[in-house]
Amino acid sequence: MKTKINALLIAAALFAGSSGIAMAASDVQTSPLSETATLAVFAKLTSGEVRKVDTEQGKLTIKHEAIENLQMPGMTMVFKATDPAMLEKLQVGDKIKFAAEKANGALVITTIQAAK
Repeated sequence: MKTKINALLIAAALFAGSSGIAMAASDVQTSPLSETATLAVFAKLTSGEVRKVDTEQGKLTIKHEAIENLQMPGMTMVFKATDPAMLEKLQVGDKIKFAAEKANGALVITTIQAAK
């Protein structure tokens, strides 16, 4: 029971935007994570299909399923990549899995991978 409560406390702290916690309970030690790493670890990947790749602007147009963490229904829209290098091997029509977050008022892709 104590392990379950400790795990819930850690997850709640990370989702609340904490950069990490030093001690969740007397017997649980955690390492600080960057905000991007925390989001990448806990964000559920969303399925989508590449509709347009703009490597010059670092943007990607995706027809996607609902994005749970953004409470967004499925649609086609443009995202900015946090790292434009993520877009280099993508082509129109590729099936992908990705994680998106809201950062500085824009929707950005933090993780992208080929769908299996």
